[in-house]
Amino acid sequence: MQQGFLLILSGPSGAGKNTVLDAVRRRCPDVVYSISATTRPRRPMEEEGRNYFFLTREEFERRITAGEFLEWAEFCGNYYGTPIGFICESLARGEVVVMDIDIQGARQVRDKMPEAILVFLLPPTMAELEKRLRGRSSDSDAAIKRRLETALDELKAGIEYDYVVCNDKVERAAAKLEAIITAERCRVRRSEYFQVVKDIVGEQGVMRQDDESAAH
Repeated sequence: MQQGFLLILSGPSGAGKNTVLDAVRRRCPDVVYSISATTRPRRPMEEEGRNYFFLTREEFERRITAGEFLEWAEFCGNYYGTPIGFICESLARGEVVVMDIDIQGARQVRDKMPEAILVFLLPPTMAELEKRLRGRSSDSDAAIKRRLETALDELKAGIEYDYVVCNDKVERAAAKLEAIITAERCRVRRSEYFQVVKDIVGEQGVMRQDDESAAH
């Protein structure tokens, strides 16, 4: 079975991460969202194990102590984190697990899973980013100003990532992200390479054990 891998997508608020990811998932059925755990109350229409894993504060803190989160943070009085167990089970099935997290979370993940692939999503211009934020009609002028100031700082951190994608058009950005996933799928280290070779050349033409060791 081909190995799965973890893909981190970060970018400023308003860059369109969820929109691009939704488009990619329509193209790539083996791409799954990571499901986070949280201590905030469950909202109407939200489902346990689909939207979030809903935990008490005490249980969340117990799991922090036990090292059961790949990354976690406290925001507006509630904990949010990514359970390691869910990630490992998905990767074992050969799935591409996508996490939509901020730069701080991405750094935590890279420290624990350096093999993770990090992609930074850019807006085409700051003017377009502001237009998208205002189009939500959910933030005050002061909140939008803070988000734009934060975005300028976040753009500096993009240099830490493996890939950068500009979301000027959703379908174009989704196609680029799909290409990244395809390229990472084709890495030798993620394939059952010697099994593939055996299928091609048959038992008599396979590499010797020492050849396999040298190839690694």
